Amino acid sequence: MLVEEGMEKLNQPQGSCVVTGVAGFVGSHLAEVLLSLGRRVVGVDNFFSGKPENMETFRSHPNFSFQERCITEPGLLAEIQGVQQDLTHCFHLAAIVSVPYSMENMEETLRVNHAASVVLLEEARSLGLQRFVFAGSAAEYGAETRMPIREVYAHNGSEHRSPYGQAKYWASRAVSTCSMGVALRFFNIYGPRQDPGSPYSGVISRFVESARTGRPLTVHGDGSQSRDFVHVSDCVSAYLAAAGLHPRLTCAQPGCYNIGTGKGTTILELAQIITSLSGSTSRIASVPPRAGDIPHSLANIEAFVTATGWQTEVSLEAGLRGLLES
Repeated sequence: MLVEEGMEKLNQPQGSCVVTGVAGFVGSHLAEVLLSLGRRVVGVDNFFSGKPENMETFRSHPNFSFQERCITEPGLLAEIQGVQQDLTHCFHLAAIVSVPYSMENMEETLRVNHAASVVLLEEARSLGLQRFVFAGSAAEYGAETRMPIREVYAHNGSEHRSPYGQAKYWASRAVSTCSMGVALRFFNIYGPRQDPGSPYSGVISRFVESARTGRPLTVHGDGSQSRDFVHVSDCVSAYLAAAGLHPRLTCAQPGCYNIGTGKGTTILELAQIITSLSGSTSRIASVPPRAGDIPHSLANIEAFVTATGWQTEVSLEAGLRGLLES
């Protein structure tokens, strides 16, 4: 594992990284591994959706510092570099992450997820950082029906279903066309610290919580809609490869890449696997389909695998078992 590989490098800082959205589900895992690899980490979060408890495992680490700031603040990276002069990488994960919220707050979503991201990218470039890695999303593909989805399927004419997807697309396009930028379009991420009670959480965290408490696992429609579920630890590995910081993988060239498993699982299959692994008595309940629900989402990951040698290491069953046992 990456954490184990990096243990011997502890207390030997090799350069500093900014992680925006550090108190979030994915950002906290990324910061944890960067620290284990000997990097100083400056975490940025305003707790709009992140939680202080997500930073508990590393908040007191000697190579970690935290700034409660918003990414829309001008000159953010310059101020950080004024204190942390060896700044080399920026991992930009902070965003408005709720699709329903974005529907009701379009202008704010575009300002935070697109405009602020472009400003941050330009600031990172002008300050001479080595790499800017952006958290993109499968939502950038909108109503795409061709499976598996290739990176070229997202374009200016794509039918985005939300301001969230639209803003992420425009930001990814800006990042991927910059000489030091990599945009990673993540599919359905799951893993520890994903809050099942949050309106932003994924179906896996909700199903696991329901199985633990004996509540029904609610499936919309017949459950035939499928998703590409990728474990958070594999996503962290992808971030490191994108930045050129992975101890085993080749650094990705600037551009835009899908991050998933390349394997689809239906929602009904997911519910059945979770109830089986947990030994839960929860029943699987069917409710009416949700309007606008995308039938299938499956990543073609050939580009990133070819560029870096990256492969997923956590199978869905192993990842689910780990969640149920935690």
